[in-house]
Amino acid sequence: MFTKKKDSGYMSPQEGVRLKTLAYGKKTHLTEFRLEKGHTVPKHKHPHEQTGYLVSGRMKFFIAEESFDALPGDAWNIAGDVEHSAEILEDAVVVEVFSPVREEYLP
Repeated sequence: MFTKKKDSGYMSPQEGVRLKTLAYGKKTHLTEFRLEKGHTVPKHKHPHEQTGYLVSGRMKFFIAEESFDALPGDAWNIAGDVEHSAEILEDAVVVEVFSPVREEYLP
């Protein structure tokens, strides 16, 4: 699969969060998130392993019992079924890989 950059195709699962699938295969799923300052990603968990990279902005992650301040260039990995959440401290762009594919995020 090969995709070209375009500014359309975002979905919004909640206020302040927009996401778009960039590419996916049988085992992995690449997603871009655009997150608005002042919003949160509420505490949740899912069976997917999640590896991410903060392209721009600033966030605070809560993963299991730990918290992390994230700045551009920081990266993370969250194992499947681990509870996590985030506070969006500045408008942010995040790129994340999920495995297995997050069917609910497919276009």
